[in-house]
Formats: sequence, C-alpha cells, structure tokens
Amino acid sequence: MEEAGVKLQTLLVEDGDLSNPETAQRDAEWMAGWIDVAAALGAENMRVIAGKTPPTDSALTLAEIHLRRLAELTAAAGVRLVIENWFDLLPAPTEVNRILDALHGKVGLNGDFGNWERDGKYEDLAKIMGRAELCHAKGRYSAAGLDAADYVRCIKLSNAAGYHGPFTLIYDSSYYHDEWTGILEERDCIANVFKENAA
Repeated sequence: MEEAGVKLQTLLVEDGDLSNPETAQRDAEWMAGWIDVAAALGAENMRVIAGKTPPTDSALTLAEIHLRRLAELTAAAGVRLVIENWFDLLPAPTEVNRILDALHGKVGLNGDFGNWERDGKYEDLAKIMGRAELCHAKGRYSAAGLDAADYVRCIKLSNAAGYHGPFTLIYDSSYYHDEWTGILEERDCIANVFKENAA
C-alpha cells in the first residue's frame, strides 16, 4: 500500500455483538485482537458492530461499556474506533446519538446510506450525518440501474447536516457484472453534486 500510495482508511471488523450479555465479553476480546492488525496495516480507523440485540437500555449500556474499553485500546494503538448505523441495536437516530453521547467523542460514526432503507430514511440520516466522520455512500440499485435521485438526496442531506468527511463508494448489487462500473457511476453522481455546489 505504501509503495502504491494507497491509504487504508478503515479496517472493517464484520462480526460480533457487544450488546448481548452471552457474547459481549467474548466478542469484545475478539474485536480487540484486530487492533494490532489495524495498526500494522496503517489503518486510520477500525469499524466494529455496536450490537445486534434490540435496543433496550441494558443492551445499549452493555455495548457502551465494551465500546469505551475498545476505544481506549484503539486510541493507544493510534487507531480511531468507529461504529455504524447498522443492525438491531442502532435502528434509528435516538440509539445512535445515545451511544455517541455516552462515549463523549471516544468513538466515531461511519454513516451508511444503505443501512436504513425504510420510511423516514432521509429524515433519520439527516439527524446523524452531521456527527459522522466517515460515510459509506452505498447506492440503491434496481433493474433500472442506480437510483440517482435517492443517491443525490443522501449526498445533499449529508452536506446540509454538516458532514465534511470522505464518501467511500460502496457498490452492493448484482445489476452490473463489473463492480467498478457501479463504483464509477456513484463517483460521477457525487462529482456532479460537488460541481453544482461549486457553481
């Protein structure tokens, strides 16, 4: 990566549940085992799953305890710990903001356009994207291709909310056989929004 001039923005740790009392300690230890890997790779961030349990007060509190400890460990290694608006523990802005408030800036947020596909999606994203440090700009695809109206709206609401971080292009569809085609389409869509803003 160094020779190619590539920056590793985020190591994605794709499993575990810090909100389930039966698995939280085990999974927190497993997640901690990835910190040295993230540091060795030069990753700026490490994203973990906050939890998969429904957001009761006890589940959120348990996740907060483990995230606080993980954040201390990642910070000591020079890596920023981030969570995402993903899975059952964080189904809406209320739960996302509670976790972020409880951890007082020790944990960052990666906002993901594709994780809240429901009524009220745009209003909910607008309530968290101002606090996001990173963004998975995942496009919505169907047989008609990229839903450009949805994608542009997500980009614009993020900007309006005060988001100033990078947009990481995520193509998660079988519409194109070549993943790069979808990624480049998303890139062009974002570039057009930036051009409009600069005009």
